[in-house]
Amino acid sequence: MDGIIAFLRAVGRLKGLPRTGWLEAGVEGPETVAEHSFRTAVLAMVLADLRGLDAGKAMRMALIHDLAEAKTGDLTPEQRRRRGAAHTREEEEAMTLILSTLPEPLAESYHALWREYREATSPEAKIVIQADRAEMLLQALEYEEAGVDPSRLDRFWHAETESHPSELIEALTAKRRKRRAGV
Repeated sequence: MDGIIAFLRAVGRLKGLPRTGWLEAGVEGPETVAEHSFRTAVLAMVLADLRGLDAGKAMRMALIHDLAEAKTGDLTPEQRRRRGAAHTREEEEAMTLILSTLPEPLAESYHALWREYREATSPEAKIVIQADRAEMLLQALEYEEAGVDPSRLDRFWHAETESHPSELIEALTAKRRKRRAGV
């Protein structure tokens, strides 16, 4: 049980890790990585069910998709691009370390699931990627509704709507446009 407790303590660090992009945008008291991962998992479950995919697999993948951040910290996409291959190695090392306290078959299973997500090699991984991005936009919309200056959040919308179009992202974008137009 000591190894499982060590794993859960690593997971628990995500509960106190604020999302860096929101901090950079000046959001006070932003969501944590754990909060983001939870709603991403629920969204991945719904999207997978709607498409007839393995919702359990998508949920597990979503729950661990940001687990390495318990060691590496939460980096913005720009920070990850600047770090390049070094960041990829750091994430791999972090996942290996975090999962090393679990029984071997479980650790390898979770590591393989995480790699599948990172490499987008399955329909479920692609759903989780979509859920991850859509969850961020939903959170941006909620911050706007709570009074955060929308111009501080524009960068999140531009990056996602241009590079990851999807029906859900289009619906969130339309909702934002209507809100801004006062409709």
